[in-house]
Amino acid sequence: MTSAAVRAPAVAGRFYPRRTDELVRDIHKYMSDQESGRASAMGCIAPHAGYMFSGHVAGAVYARLQIPRCCVILCPNHTGMGAPLAIMTDAAWQTPLGKVAADAELGAALLRSCPALEEDSTAHRSEHAIEVQLPFLQARRGDLSFVPIALGTSNFEVLRKLGEALADAILPRKEKVLLIASSDMNHYESDAVTRIKDHKAIDRVLALDARGLWEVVMNEDVSMCGFGPAVAMITAAKRLGATSAELVKYATSGDISGDLDQVVGYAGIIVR
Repeated sequence: MTSAAVRAPAVAGRFYPRRTDELVRDIHKYMSDQESGRASAMGCIAPHAGYMFSGHVAGAVYARLQIPRCCVILCPNHTGMGAPLAIMTDAAWQTPLGKVAADAELGAALLRSCPALEEDSTAHRSEHAIEVQLPFLQARRGDLSFVPIALGTSNFEVLRKLGEALADAILPRKEKVLLIASSDMNHYESDAVTRIKDHKAIDRVLALDARGLWEVVMNEDVSMCGFGPAVAMITAAKRLGATSAELVKYATSGDISGDLDQVVGYAGIIVR
């Protein structure tokens, strides 16, 4: 990739509105009830489903945060394409709200601190889980820059080392960096089962217990797609001094659709 490369939107018009005015209207609607008490944070978990289903949970998270100039967004690799730890360091991402610049300096630092990371656009080209976060961030911060990382591994040691490398790359920087783990929770079980499984995972996140989260997901069959990003985020945040986490909002797709037989869970969590 060259510095002029632009990653085009993959899911505009499907996961969120393609028209700028509609997108702005929806984002402000999702954040409008949560506008008080913005605070600095080291990390967060926000869902990445279609805005119709999970936008209100993501909006509750972003409305509560002070958004720094630079973010790192970690997501699961839903497509199976590309490298297992895929980073893009030099491409801007286009959304209906404009372009979001790459933070090439932080991206380069991450490549140095984590040899397992690979420069790879293939993993990101059709992946929705980072793209859907960007309009919320753009609405809150006009000069935003970011580093996208897609994770296609469930290996705890790899995820732990990535989290440590994230902290090591961020620590020397004078400016704050927000670590965002893009994740939905349990998938396609009943509302009752999903809520039980999800809260077992959420309890481990609130305890800032990265290993415990990994074990719950593995042992309790919780189909939390972004547990890898969450493990890496928690590991990095704790290394950077995080001491607490707060569940801002929890919901399932059944709250919107009315179908409680097969739902997807959504959790919005802030780590400070």
